[in-house]
Amino acid sequence: MAKAKSVYSCTECGGQVLKWQGQCPHCQQWNTLVETVAEAAPTSNRFSLIADTSKIQRLSEVEAREESRIPSGVAEFDRVLGGGLVAGSVVLIGGDPGIGKSTLLLQSLGEIGAGRRVLYVSGEESPQQIALRARRLGLDARHVHVLAEINLEKIQAVITTDKPEVAVIDSIQTLYSGALQSAPGSVAQVRECAAQLTRLAKASGTTVIFVGHVTKEGALAGPRVLEHMVDTVLYFEGDTHSSFRLVRAFKNRFGAVNELGVFAMTDKGLKGVSNPSALFLSQHGGEVAGSCVMVTQEGTRPLLVEIQALVDEAHAPNPRRLSVGLEQNRLALLLAVLHRHAGIACFDQDVFVNAVGGVRITEPAADLAVLMAIVSSLRNRPLPTKLVVFGEIGLAGEIRPVQRGQERLKEAAKLGFTQALIPKANKPRQAIAGLEVFAVERVEQAVARLRDALAV
Repeated sequence: MAKAKSVYSCTECGGQVLKWQGQCPHCQQWNTLVETVAEAAPTSNRFSLIADTSKIQRLSEVEAREESRIPSGVAEFDRVLGGGLVAGSVVLIGGDPGIGKSTLLLQSLGEIGAGRRVLYVSGEESPQQIALRARRLGLDARHVHVLAEINLEKIQAVITTDKPEVAVIDSIQTLYSGALQSAPGSVAQVRECAAQLTRLAKASGTTVIFVGHVTKEGALAGPRVLEHMVDTVLYFEGDTHSSFRLVRAFKNRFGAVNELGVFAMTDKGLKGVSNPSALFLSQHGGEVAGSCVMVTQEGTRPLLVEIQALVDEAHAPNPRRLSVGLEQNRLALLLAVLHRHAGIACFDQDVFVNAVGGVRITEPAADLAVLMAIVSSLRNRPLPTKLVVFGEIGLAGEIRPVQRGQERLKEAAKLGFTQALIPKANKPRQAIAGLEVFAVERVEQAVARLRDALAV
């Protein structure tokens, strides 16, 4: 028997080479080439049965219409999706093991199945295990159809015959195609199965949801082209030891990117949190030094998050700089700006910064709140409890405006905050009822405002 030929495929871009190399010649990534079995050329075009013939047409003649949405039955899930599931779309949802991916999708299918035909394809669990989970969650599973299968061709046949409106594939890394010789989960199999199911979804109008595994580094397993194929990429965030889960949209062709859904894990499954700002605000008995509340923008939703700072005398030659939930390198940058332009030195102090509630803040609008929390902790003087702060800080000491400043201020006023320290360019033209706004242009002005008007 002839020995099967092997090639080396890149786990990032899917490119192939005949010999192993330390660096992929296609995407220039290091140590991403893995050995796979070379596939024989197919005798027929396996895409010809489901690919529609296209024609050239003017863009102005194409009818632009709003896509109809399928409500998932979970309000926070609909928010992340942009209003619901779109017919014929493909959604990829990833996250750490045990964080709640299968639970959320089973809950959604239980709600959708009351009026539409749904299918749950499981490649990891038996139907008995899924039934036990549905019973434990108290779901009405009478209209949820379950298929335990990992062969791509059989799944395609079932979807074509059964014609479900929503199909969940749990998970895409467990499927294999008989046209390929490599093992399930390999680069070639994941790419092929995802491509075939995506084409089937577009041709039949079935909404397909992939569950994706993640690597040790937290990235979605498989080739990066998987994220390019699908219409929406969602990711579960949160500590498995905490009851709160965040679902964030990293890509969405039918909605806003970086939209955030907040859930609480209960014994009856995931429940949407209507007021997520309450999760990220600590309940202190009184005023506490080093605590500052900011308004961050997650997609279309403004969230109030508490930033905590602890500044303590360093007992080592190199003071520590540690941030949790915020960018590490930006903390050193902000401390340098604080020293240069406001005259407040922390070179002999350990500085620790934390975003309460496990939320990750990536936007620079947190800069001013971080500095105010650091000044409060260094002086050991608390900020007013009803003060919110946001603004980006530049290296020249200027405070730059942020996007959607008006919406941030309205959210703060709605939750009972009475004072706001913001960039001058974000100052509203019309006063907001119950909210006193302090607009500043530079870091030294912000520190002086806290020292004089806010008694810091």
